[in-house]
Amino acid sequence: MSSTHFGFKTVDETEKAKHVRGVFDSVASKYDVMNDLMSAGLHRLWKRYTVMVADLREGSQVLDIAGGTGDLAMAFAKKVGKTGRVVHTDINEAMLSTGRDRLLDHGFVLPTLVCDAEKLPFPDNHFDVVSVAFGLRNMTHKDAALKEMCRVLKPNGKLLVLEFSKVAKPLEKAYDWYSFNILPKLGQMIAGDDASYRYLAESIRMHPGQEELKALMKQSGFGHVDFHNMSAGVVALHVGIKC
Repeated sequence: MSSTHFGFKTVDETEKAKHVRGVFDSVASKYDVMNDLMSAGLHRLWKRYTVMVADLREGSQVLDIAGGTGDLAMAFAKKVGKTGRVVHTDINEAMLSTGRDRLLDHGFVLPTLVCDAEKLPFPDNHFDVVSVAFGLRNMTHKDAALKEMCRVLKPNGKLLVLEFSKVAKPLEKAYDWYSFNILPKLGQMIAGDDASYRYLAESIRMHPGQEELKALMKQSGFGHVDFHNMSAGVVALHVGIKC
């Protein structure tokens, strides 16, 4: 049996997906509210920048992985128009259901399906853009998932990975204090769940930093990779091009 991390804990590889599913089943109904509180609304700016970098055109084909409550899928759908398509996916059914209902409430009927990023049910060379926002760090085999994302992209297609990353060193102590003291308390007050938000803080520390993720994306088949730090490295947008 191989092991992997679930936050700071070590678990069997086969068990991680179940643990992650439990986290998002618990927080799905309060996910958007908590995002606004945790980031003081900054997550909206991070996602807006991601949409700008995607540089979508009318007719573009887009795959949104770990699409959750549908923020990016909705923004992408506005860009691709009637001739384009945005496929909204997530491995967690509760999150996907919340996102689908939200999209419908805003008048967007998108293909929505539960799928595992490590085994994408799509043909080779199919999408112009693939995005994954705040989901890569929860995947058991990040290399396998990135290779799948590369496989389904068209040549010269673009992968956008928006994820928490390594904050600038002068801010590390303050960021750690906020993450391990304030986040769990917010989670308990708003979502009735402090453990899931403690996991969030731990999972961020276990996720590869900017340069490490850049190297992993290159190893996974992307010919050109760059990253853009936002909010002093609290998050980073990695952009990979399939050459």
